[in-house]
Amino acid sequence: MSQEHLSFEQEQKRTYLIIVIVGIVLASINLRPGMTSVGPLMGIIRDDIGISNWSVGLLTSLPLLAFAIVSPFVPTLSRKFTNELTMIIGLIVIFIGISMRSVSMIALLFIGTAFVGLGIAICNVLLPSYVKQEFPLKAALMTSIYSTVMAIFAGIGSGLSVPLAIGLDLGWQLSLVAWTIPVLLALIIWLYLFKRKEANKSSEQSTHPSTESKGVWKDKLAWDVALFMGLQSVLFYVIASWLPEILLSHGLSRHAAGWLLSYTLTIGLPVSFFVPVIANRLKNQKIIVFLLGLVALLAISGLIYGQSFLILLLSVTCMGIVLNSNFSLALTLLAFRAKNAQDAGELSAMAQSIGYFLAAIGPVFIGFLFDVFHTWTVPLYALIIITCLAVFFGLRAGEDKYIFH
Repeated sequence: MSQEHLSFEQEQKRTYLIIVIVGIVLASINLRPGMTSVGPLMGIIRDDIGISNWSVGLLTSLPLLAFAIVSPFVPTLSRKFTNELTMIIGLIVIFIGISMRSVSMIALLFIGTAFVGLGIAICNVLLPSYVKQEFPLKAALMTSIYSTVMAIFAGIGSGLSVPLAIGLDLGWQLSLVAWTIPVLLALIIWLYLFKRKEANKSSEQSTHPSTESKGVWKDKLAWDVALFMGLQSVLFYVIASWLPEILLSHGLSRHAAGWLLSYTLTIGLPVSFFVPVIANRLKNQKIIVFLLGLVALLAISGLIYGQSFLILLLSVTCMGIVLNSNFSLALTLLAFRAKNAQDAGELSAMAQSIGYFLAAIGPVFIGFLFDVFHTWTVPLYALIIITCLAVFFGLRAGEDKYIFH
């Protein structure tokens, strides 16, 4: 009887963990398409509503500003409620935001976009702590899984935008609102997880010890890590926002430009998966920063001077490797430059706040340069400068040191 009871409990626990994994995966699916699905449609949205390029850039920058402002407050929110309920709140906000911005009104477009960023910020910050809560011994594996899913659906989000809007004749509004479907699926799972948590509240208690800040904002190494994360984020979100328009200037069709963005955002996944493994085996990470920076400069040069489809394809391939690898390297440095979990948490909060603030400026600034010069050459030269700065701070962040030491 006791063995049968034990077997039943094990089966229940196994089923619960499977549902948790599904919930994590579904949540991660919704962390990027809300932003990357806009890039290929920027020209269409601009022409339909009648706004300038720098204003369209705000459609990418507003979510990033929300990331920068909201991220530091999410842990407090999760302590007040629970991880599960906080995740539900984040998903609901994403749903409301996507629905609002799919209306052909300038005010709702920008307000809805800000809501999308707010919801994603909540989920984005919450997922790592939830993974540690449910999979303390498998946190690295689960992080790899959900970060890979994020990257894959970032590419799918951009790749499906134009086919949905033009191919299926849904228009840009319904093309964007289609991404409420995975949000609803995620909500179903997380509502179950929340009810399950509430039912077991008496036996499962999470502790969140409060600790005093050590003054991470005054630490030079922390600034190096944060600025590297921010500048590589600028590169990522500028490419996610404006690559289709850059490729259009080279004579490619809008369909081809959209799918090449999707290709760019996914081609680097195999390499980026191994970057943390390689970084862990090196005394410092300077050589990785340098090589990725060199590849980025070659890719941008190809986008400036490329006169054939082959050169453009090679350029976006190199860019895809850099974008994915720099992101995984930045996340790795958050762990490597901290000696304990508390220091890593403080460094992560600072780096995400600064990083997303800089990333928010990038697309608007690049769009502004295009509005002024009416060519993509000057904005791409600006990206070269940004890449050089990222390498500079990345080399400093890659030193074998710890913050607060």
